[in-house]
Amino acid sequence: MNERLSAHLALLGANLFYGAGFTVAKTVMPEFIKPRGFILIRVAIVTVLFWLSYFGNKSFRTPIQRKHWKILIFCGLFGVATNQLFFFLGLNLTSPIHASLMMLSTPILVSMFAIYTLGERFSANKIIGLILGVSGAIVLVLLGGKEKVATNAFLGDIFVLLNATSYAIYLVMVKPLMQSYRPIVVIRWVFLIGLVFVTPFGWQEFSEIPWQTFSVNQYVAVAFIVICCTFFTYLWNIYALRILSPSTAGAYIYLQPVFAACIAVIFYHEGVSMIKVIASLLIFAGVYMVTMRKKIQQVN
Repeated sequence: MNERLSAHLALLGANLFYGAGFTVAKTVMPEFIKPRGFILIRVAIVTVLFWLSYFGNKSFRTPIQRKHWKILIFCGLFGVATNQLFFFLGLNLTSPIHASLMMLSTPILVSMFAIYTLGERFSANKIIGLILGVSGAIVLVLLGGKEKVATNAFLGDIFVLLNATSYAIYLVMVKPLMQSYRPIVVIRWVFLIGLVFVTPFGWQEFSEIPWQTFSVNQYVAVAFIVICCTFFTYLWNIYALRILSPSTAGAYIYLQPVFAACIAVIFYHEGVSMIKVIASLLIFAGVYMVTMRKKIQQVN
């Protein structure tokens, strides 16, 4: 399979899981698991999974050069610790709809950081794509569905915005490491460093989790967030960054509200309205303009 196509499919799959994760996480948080305890579970298990690769393949044991340790530490801070903490703290206070709307700031933030640090061009196609994507997502979130009750939507939205900023910084910072190491090597260290930052904040809430009260549904929800929304999403995102730009990876976030709406239709029997159709078309058009238009022009 073509490498660029594989990278785009990886981003598609990652954002499908992210879109589902907004709702799945709220089924167990905060009633069964508080935010910081959830983060510790998520990061600790995925760190172990990534480090198992160290023993499975000698090519995954590449040593890290001294000059790259500073970047890795910042990637662990922004890409795992700060990102996860603010996201779960925010989602705990606000609704999935508000959280998905705030996450749409990520592509714009990524493009801004990439322009200053990686020298990416802010082309007309990219600007049009960003406008289309944001417009479609706003239509979807504001007009296409009901919001769940939020205990403190304003503060939660601020936390999710800080999470989006942190993740945007991570996407830009981790890109150069992809030129020197395999994705599994980078993400393994990023999560281990992130675990060091997260543990002091999450240990107390983790120790308070009432595991004995969990039903099968709660265990499945936790497993989905850990394996699908963390392990696969980070692995697929970092794989895609070897081939595609941070701006392209960030643009796929526009698909999350679409996937979230589709999941709601399948599992919660919500209707497919014309608003949702129009919003979805705008979002897909935005991703197309940001990720594919430039390539087609070059071929022609």
